[in-house]
Amino acid sequence: MAGLFCRERNAMLRDDLTIVSQREIAPDIYELKLSGLMVGLMGIGQFLHMKVPDASMLLRRPISISQVDKEANVATLIYRVEGQGTAVFAQMQPGQTIDCMGPQGHGFEIDGLKAGQTALLIGGGIGVPPLVELAKQLAAKGVQVQSVIGFATKSAVILEDELAQYGSVTVTTDDGSYGIKGYVSTIVEGLEWPDAVYACGAPGMLRYVDKIFEDHPQAYISIEARMACGMGACYACVVPVKNGRADEYVRVCEEGPVFATGQLVLD
Repeated sequence: MAGLFCRERNAMLRDDLTIVSQREIAPDIYELKLSGLMVGLMGIGQFLHMKVPDASMLLRRPISISQVDKEANVATLIYRVEGQGTAVFAQMQPGQTIDCMGPQGHGFEIDGLKAGQTALLIGGGIGVPPLVELAKQLAAKGVQVQSVIGFATKSAVILEDELAQYGSVTVTTDDGSYGIKGYVSTIVEGLEWPDAVYACGAPGMLRYVDKIFEDHPQAYISIEARMACGMGACYACVVPVKNGRADEYVRVCEEGPVFATGQLVLD
């Protein structure tokens, strides 16, 4: 039975989520659908801290939530196999369970947006998945959604069709094998100023978004960091605060992973 922990912003569960389905959607990138008690609590931009079913791997793996179907009680996660832990996940089959803590983190803010306003979603690589649920919920509010997503090459492109259900999508590839050749900045710099900006991707892309939209009143970036406890206790995922004291940090797992632009020192 899951244990319930109360926190200032949300409730966090530990639960054994059941694998509904799993498939490879691009080289080394997997779509994992899970069902369980905590699905009803999941918000946009949050993540799950997942335990690898291998006694030799003690640390959990943080994986962002891509989509949430609360009626069906199913959450969709997209992850890339990058090490032994995620390689174990990739071998798991429907019916098996994964020990998960969550939903964790402070997600995307959309309450201030109204119908008719515009939102620009910027994603890169494995940073694209959290934007799908965000696009869905923005579109449900009547917000006009424009997504710009970048990848290294054609074979790495994911979730274009899913995002296209909720607004326009422009794809860039580094090598020009699909979409427009170049980085997301190639497109973003030619766009009109949106009412809100949301970004998730590699550090270089986030530094660019943070700089361009530093003074934007509704611009947010979702960052990644190595984690240990995932609950804010170990301070392994801290990031320095811009213009703060030398010892002033925020925790990606607790205060993040989503932050307003202009707040952090991004290395």
